[in-house]
Amino acid sequence: MTDFVVGARFCGPPNSGNGGYVAGVLARDLEGPVKAVIRARVPLDTPLSLKTENGETLMLDAEGALIGKGEAADAGQLPEPPAAPGLEAAQAAAARHPGHGQRFHPICFSCGPEREEGDGLRVFVGQLEGAEPGVSAGPWTPHAAFADEDGLTPVEVIWAALDCPGYFAWVIKEGRHGALLGTMTGEVLRRPAAGEPCIVTAWPLERDGRKEFAGVALFSASGELLARAHQVWIMMGPPPQAAAAPVVAAQA
Repeated sequence: MTDFVVGARFCGPPNSGNGGYVAGVLARDLEGPVKAVIRARVPLDTPLSLKTENGETLMLDAEGALIGKGEAADAGQLPEPPAAPGLEAAQAAAARHPGHGQRFHPICFSCGPEREEGDGLRVFVGQLEGAEPGVSAGPWTPHAAFADEDGLTPVEVIWAALDCPGYFAWVIKEGRHGALLGTMTGEVLRRPAAGEPCIVTAWPLERDGRKEFAGVALFSASGELLARAHQVWIMMGPPPQAAAAPVVAAQA
């Protein structure tokens, strides 16, 4: 068991850890595809523990309560991404990112527009021209500030880059927002180097009650698949419903 702290730098909402980053921490010491489940709010700047054994990684709080769990997953649980758009198409899509005109999570490690380069990831996806509603894309170039000693982007940072695009795929499709990442099942095929231009894509899959499912992927500028994941988002409000029939007042 090792000590671990999610620093305030890695926030999603202001007072909790970024879901993709936390899921990536749960996945980074496991081989192949990993299913990461976040069970509770992840506190910032607070001592936590990581325990990896028998093919699982557990994140525990100071009292030993389970915060998150990572375990091996079947590659069949991962979505097949649509074909990668070109870098210019991704840049054009990013200009349509909903966060440019509305406030969502302005200091989020993944998508916060108020974070500076090298401090946050600044991943902005928007509707891809000519694609189905919600199919989104945007460019992302990993910053040297996040690189390891080999100059490569760590697994948890890659998972963080894929976090919010899945959320925005549903925002773009339906014009509504308010959800938290519950489960992310993903794999990293190749870690991009710092300064390597990449393309992030996201697309809505289906809804089941208050759960929204999305696919996300990371490509090189040439279209090489670098990483992909399946996400489960938990809606914070009631699920959309069909319009109710008019109520006819009873006659006295």
